[in-house]
Amino acid sequence: MCSSMVLLRVTCLAMMICMVLGLPQTLVALTCGQVNTKLAPCIAYVTGSGSDVPRSCCNGIKVINNEAKTKSDRQAACRCIKTTVSELRDLNVEKLAGLPSKCGVHLPYKPSPSTDCNKIE
Repeated sequence: MCSSMVLLRVTCLAMMICMVLGLPQTLVALTCGQVNTKLAPCIAYVTGSGSDVPRSCCNGIKVINNEAKTKSDRQAACRCIKTTVSELRDLNVEKLAGLPSKCGVHLPYKPSPSTDCNKIE
């Protein structure tokens, strides 16, 4: 696969996961690059080419959730993920929304490309 396509998918996945985790607008603890790297293993699953959530995907979600400690951190991560998922082809919104529960992470909302990151506490 083309390296630029892989980077695009990783970026999209990261944004998606942040949205899923309700992470920040401007990451103090994490950069969008770090979020994208941690969430890259989730791309195949949320784009439909993977049937099981990879352990590395869940690990990334848990790390990001743990490192986004403030409201602004969570909102920044959310925006990062939201931008990333908006660029993913074949995004399965249902799989995206189910990632937190499949990984044992509790969120008070379901992640979606339409999540309003400003409402995340």
